[in-house]
Parts: sequence; structure tokens; C-alpha cells
Amino acid sequence: MPNTNLRSRLRAATIILALSLVLGACQSAESEPVIPAADTAAAAQSATTLNSGWQAVEPGGETTCSDGSAYKFFVRAGDPAKVMVYMQGGGACWFRQNCDPQMQPSYNINIGDWAPTSTGIFNFAHPANPFADYSVVMAPYCTGDVHLGAKDTVYPPVQEGQTPLTIRHQGRTNMQAVLDWTYRNLPNPERIFVTGSSAGAIPSPFYASMLADHYPDARVAQLGDGAGGYRRINQDTRPDQQWGTFSFLNEQRGFENEPAQGFNYERLYIAAAKAHPNILFAEFDNAEDRVQKQFLALGGSQTESLLSALQANHEDIRAEVDNFRAFIAGGEAHTVLRRPEFYTTAADGVSIRDWVARLAEFSSVEDRTCDPCAVAETIASSTTEQTVN
Repeated sequence: MPNTNLRSRLRAATIILALSLVLGACQSAESEPVIPAADTAAAAQSATTLNSGWQAVEPGGETTCSDGSAYKFFVRAGDPAKVMVYMQGGGACWFRQNCDPQMQPSYNINIGDWAPTSTGIFNFAHPANPFADYSVVMAPYCTGDVHLGAKDTVYPPVQEGQTPLTIRHQGRTNMQAVLDWTYRNLPNPERIFVTGSSAGAIPSPFYASMLADHYPDARVAQLGDGAGGYRRINQDTRPDQQWGTFSFLNEQRGFENEPAQGFNYERLYIAAAKAHPNILFAEFDNAEDRVQKQFLALGGSQTESLLSALQANHEDIRAEVDNFRAFIAGGEAHTVLRRPEFYTTAADGVSIRDWVARLAEFSSVEDRTCDPCAVAETIASSTTEQTVN
């Protein structure tokens, strides 16, 4: 009888949480800011509900964007048993020229008035969206450190008349605020999908591992969208040094023995997959992604064929773990999850939408590679995506 009462109380708490999230999401932009009732740190945060159903949360504290402006993230009400954690992309910087807003910045400097748009997996009205009923926690990106920085870095002048420039590479701090909110407000998920696009794809296996550690009873799946081709980028240029990544990386379970020297992004997959052999880790890329080629060039690597780099990176991962899958589509596009093409892109006769849906359902998926790869294969979608603003 005590166990039955406990289960009843847990079910009741879950229902109350779901209702508080839904009510918060339905508030108009003119309403009082709302934090779901389960958030025990409500007094230290502020939130604004947007017309699109997203709620903007400003965590305060030590969170920050690269220029010192305020950080915020977005949540959207759904089934509290199904949770998606998504990390936004938006470039990166690790030297004065591409960090300085007055020179050639190659990253999102701050968030400003930005808010999520209703396309791709964020089009919750699309009848083919496998995440339409999920609770979504969306982490914007404004620190230039692929969400893996923990350092205020001073970049010296490179031109006459310049003064030293401080960039707040505090992506790890911001992500912890996102995770803390998730832990408080969604305490009992049954399934979790961890993903991100471009710069947000790179840390997704690391944060998937953290989420799996925190929720040992939940099933977890992971997908990195559009960042699998950075072949050995950190051996010649070491962004992680500028970002302070190794000030915390070795403290996370499963990552204790990762060496700073020779570190590359495939190591995040390998370490996470070894720590969690029951999780299937995955990547999506276009074979000749033009944006990845541009960032490889910034790092000193000219790459004629990104496909060969993708395949070599995948082989490095598979040499150490067997719970990894890859989907390579044709063409030069960059990322797919938040684009309308999520519903029409295919490779080897399989649509990425169906492949991702199976991944999120914890069903078996196989590696898929374009052939030929000059342009992306497409399939006729059974429905036409309607953008809902």
C-alpha cells in the first residue's frame, strides 16, 4: 500500500507540473511573467511567454553572452514524460580577428530579441513532426565556444589603436543553467532526445551523457546535426585552450581520462558512448557542407572533399565503440533539423525525418550514405510544412 500511495502522489505531481507548463505557455505576451510552479528558483529568474508558445527564461546569476549581455533560453510546454534538449548553433571564435565584433566575427555575439522560429522540428503543427508533443528546452548560443567554454579570455590587439578585448566564453555556465531548469521542472521524463545543430551539435554527446547520468531511469537518444566533418581541427589550432574546456571536461563521469593534447570532437562521442553503451549516438551531415568547409579553412585545413573527412571521423569513432550511427545526405547544405527540408531530405532511399523518428523511438537505425552525393536526394513529403509564427 505505501508503494501504491507513492506512485499516486508521483502521478499527481507530474499532472500538476504538466498543467503549470501548459498554462505558462498559453499566457499572452502581455501577461505577467510566469515560471512553472515546480521551479524552486523562481524568485531568482524572470520569464516572458511569447505568442508562439515558447517561454523565454532569463536565469541571471553568472550566465552571460560573449559581450557581457544577458543570457536567456526558451522552453515550450509538452508531455513532461518526453523531453527534447536542443542546443543552437551559430559559429565559433578563438582568435582576435574572428572574435572581435569590429573585425570579422564568426559567431553569434549575443541573443538580443532573437526567438525560435517555427520550422523543421520546431514546427509543432506539422503532422509529420516526431517531436510535436515533446516538452522542449532550447539553449541559444552566444559565447563563441560551442557551448563548451568556461573562461573569460582576453584577446590582445592585432591592429594599431585597438585595446585588449575580453570575450566571455561561458557556454558551460549557460548550459548548466539550462540543465538546472530542466532538472527542477521536468523531474521524471521517460524519454529524452538530446540534439543540436552546427556548433550546438558538437557538445551534444557530452550533454547527453550528463543528462543520462542525472536521469538513470530515462531512455536517452542523441543526434548531432551538421558538425561531423571537423577532421583533427584541434591538433593545429586549439580553440579549447581559448575556451577553457579542460577546466571542467575531465570532471565529468566518462571523460576523466580525455587528454587535452590531441583532443578532437570525435573524442566526445567516444567517451560518451563508452560511458553509456545503451545509448545510440548519431550524426547527420551533408556530404559537402559548405559551412563546415569554411570553418575548417579558418582552422587552417583546406578540405576539397568533406565527405572523406566525415567518413574518416566516423571510422575513428567506430573503431572504439559500436553504439554510433551516421546519416550522410548529398549536397552542400548546412544542418537539417530546423529547416523545412527535414521533411524531404533523404539518402539511400531513407528520409532523415523517418530515420530521426526511429532514433527518438529507440528503434534500430542503420548507417545511410548518399550515392551519388553531388546533390541531396529528396522524397515527396506526404504533407507540406506550414510555418506557424
